[in-house]
Amino acid sequence: MAGATARSFFWEVFPPMPTERVYCSPAFQDGHLFVAGGCGQAGLPLATVEMLDVRSQTWIALPPLPTPRAGAAAVALGKQVLVMGGMDSRQSPLASVEVFNTDQGKWEKAAALAQPSMGISAIERGGVVYALGGMGADTSPQALVRVYEPATAHWQPLPSMPTPCYGASAFLQGNKIFLLGGRQGKLPVTAFEAFDLETRSWTRYPSVPSRRAFASCAMAEDCFFSLGGLQQPGPHNFYSRPHFVNTVEMFDPQQGAWSKLGRALRMREKRADFVAGCLGGRVVVAGGLGNQSFPLDSVEGFSLARKKWELLPPMPTGRCSCTSQQVPGLLFVIGGVAQGPSGAVEALCLREGA
Repeated sequence: MAGATARSFFWEVFPPMPTERVYCSPAFQDGHLFVAGGCGQAGLPLATVEMLDVRSQTWIALPPLPTPRAGAAAVALGKQVLVMGGMDSRQSPLASVEVFNTDQGKWEKAAALAQPSMGISAIERGGVVYALGGMGADTSPQALVRVYEPATAHWQPLPSMPTPCYGASAFLQGNKIFLLGGRQGKLPVTAFEAFDLETRSWTRYPSVPSRRAFASCAMAEDCFFSLGGLQQPGPHNFYSRPHFVNTVEMFDPQQGAWSKLGRALRMREKRADFVAGCLGGRVVVAGGLGNQSFPLDSVEGFSLARKKWELLPPMPTGRCSCTSQQVPGLLFVIGGVAQGPSGAVEALCLREGA
């Protein structure tokens, strides 16, 4: 994988979702991509649930969510898909949790969260689900950490996050969940923290060096990346406007510090609100918004071995505000905004043997 070249990458274009949407909730299970909720053309939360059979490239309409929602968290758990929190049609956070049983083909209500919450970061490990952070009904960021065990079908509280936030990127590495980025209200968060699942304790790491809105985060070969975004002017630049940046900051756990990569190692394109992931020993970034008047379709990859960015095949459909789903050998880019909500589902792939 680490030896993959830029020519090893290609896009697989799947049939579009029957329902165009943004802020939807994906989960992947046994070769099937589930897409639940989101906002449609009318800007209201949807109850629609559709499933893509990746092998046959066909979409199947599933029973709708009992509660329409957008911006929810979704996790595959055995033969179940959990959908938790999110926002309702009144733009209020939800506490409800619903479970789709794939064997029975129906939805059931599960134990609700202790508080309404949207923008939850969710991770599955060892057959249980961890739900971290979120935004509450009063728009305040939350520090809540909860664990859902299917055997008891209940949520149990865990030690709170040191820095409350919502919309953070969560990465599982060994027995730790790392949280990076996120927001408090409209302000981007620079905190970088990890929860040890064995000791059930938090560790604070050095904060991300620069504060950028709509940046994206990725993990590759145990290193963490904070990429791009919209840079707000500092107090000394009162009259300047926010501007897109191609900043790349990397945390090396061996050194225990962040490094801001120099001009030669920045992304080729300035962008925000884009998809980031890891594929073929590279950090990959796709789409988003830049200095153009339309969403970007450009894609680039940073090789950790070669320490350089390379252009990869462009997205078939340029979009921003996309949802992504990382699975082995594939990075799905789902929905988002082109001229309006999009139904496009495309996956960046590696050729076999690459």
